[in-house]
Amino acid sequence: MESTTIPGTDLSVSRLCYGMGGFDRSFPIADGLKLLGQFVDAGGNFVDSAHCYCFWSDGESGASEQFVGAAVREFGRDRIVIATKGGHIGMNGYPRPDRFMSPELVRKDLDESLQRLGIPSVDIYYLHRDDPRMAVSEIVDFCSEFVSSGRVRFLGASNWSVDRYLAANAYAASKGIPPFVVLQNQWSLASPGWSDMTQPGALRYVLESELSSLTAHHVAVAPFSSTANGFFATDGARGHDYQSNKNRARLAAAQALAKERGATPNQIALAYLLNQLFPVIPIVGTKDPEHLDDAVRATTVELSTADLAALHL
Repeated sequence: MESTTIPGTDLSVSRLCYGMGGFDRSFPIADGLKLLGQFVDAGGNFVDSAHCYCFWSDGESGASEQFVGAAVREFGRDRIVIATKGGHIGMNGYPRPDRFMSPELVRKDLDESLQRLGIPSVDIYYLHRDDPRMAVSEIVDFCSEFVSSGRVRFLGASNWSVDRYLAANAYAASKGIPPFVVLQNQWSLASPGWSDMTQPGALRYVLESELSSLTAHHVAVAPFSSTANGFFATDGARGHDYQSNKNRARLAAAQALAKERGATPNQIALAYLLNQLFPVIPIVGTKDPEHLDDAVRATTVELSTADLAALHL
């Protein structure tokens, strides 16, 4: 698997990022390390976690970041580029105040994440959700402290609109302080059925209307749910958020192109992201070695502009 450099950084990351959200305490660490070893042996080095991960299965957060800490001890810090996130909304089992993006809370999240990881700094620190009640200047100002203190190398934003992301970076440039270097929103060949992205802390997916701005500003995107939760790998049986006629048509187009190229539909769906005009590093999360191998092989699939248009019906 080839690597790419995230613009504005010296981070050379694999074309795929391994999502650690499913690595809870019910999954043996030895099995997780074996899977991550498979990813590393294939050329992978980029992993993604978050302060809140695994609260939904463990009744508490922390297992995912603790697993990444175990991986650092197993493989060595220099072989893994680590991204984690803080500043999440409150959910059942994960209590948060209404002002989930307050500087005090995000600082606490970062402190706890570093303790769980067992390292003094992370390579990328994302703000997990956006709070449009806060000015981007306020957010960028307090996040710059994380970089200047040496606890964070680079900043990222997750579940932000492209307009807010670019406004934050414009402010950062005007003040000479660290900008965001990567955007982590949901994005796949299939569009999700949920659409309310106006509330503070809402999930966001990449809009078709945002693609021109992402291209023009060469924004690096690390999309989550990049395979539409198994929609393309299961002939549409999985991925309940993606059940629509438009997505069924895209599935059929991916299946036809996969047959022509000797690939799988899932690989074609990932290749759709990997062959954009701006840097895209899809996040894949699986605990199945065959599924992981299938995803890695997608990095070798080349699609033309005509192929992309045929898929994007």
